[in-house]
Amino acid sequence: MIGTFFNVSTILIGSLLGNYFKKSFADKYQEILMQAMGLAATCLGMQAVLQNLPKSKLPILFILSLAIGGVLGVKFDLATRFSNSVKKFSNSKSSEGLSTAILLYCMGTLSILGPVEAALHHNYTYLFTNGILDGITSIILASTFGLIIMLAALVLFFWQGSFYLIAFLLQSNVNPDFLHELSIVGGVLILASGLSILGIKKFETMNLLPSLLVSGILFFILHYIGTI
Repeated sequence: MIGTFFNVSTILIGSLLGNYFKKSFADKYQEILMQAMGLAATCLGMQAVLQNLPKSKLPILFILSLAIGGVLGVKFDLATRFSNSVKKFSNSKSSEGLSTAILLYCMGTLSILGPVEAALHHNYTYLFTNGILDGITSIILASTFGLIIMLAALVLFFWQGSFYLIAFLLQSNVNPDFLHELSIVGGVLILASGLSILGIKKFETMNLLPSLLVSGILFFILHYIGTI
């Protein structure tokens, strides 16, 4: 968990720095930073999809996951619940920033493979690298959305901690195909978040979040019956 603690620390420090520098930024600078984050998220999402989709043994799985997960998200109105919860701590604009931060920090390949590598091979390279990248990202996000971004560090801790624990308990039985499928869905969500920030198309990304859980459940069902 050393790598995860480092990753969380860089996000917290980056958020503090970004919030501090926020006071020095005029509105025109905040606007260009928003555009930069939107473009970065869009590119990272596309990279995750294009990198992992060719490795998928059942490409239709991510489509089913998004469809079922989206319906569940709307059913439980996750986007509104999330937005209302964030409003208790900050303004309404911050909900988009926090959701983007959570997706960027948690859905990247390094954030998924990192804790698995740490648990199986005591290799912290992925997590240290991811921590540096997340620290830089948090500076930019916090300079626009404020200290609310720090909450994403808590989500990251439990996210990476879960992968670390599962990999540690299963050891060599971690299925790499599962990680590929999860990364595809995560990439689509990051892409949707980027497009929303850029104002190209408004997506209720939080309503699509259950797609990650659905992807995992469908994968293990199909794997159990021998389809993949």
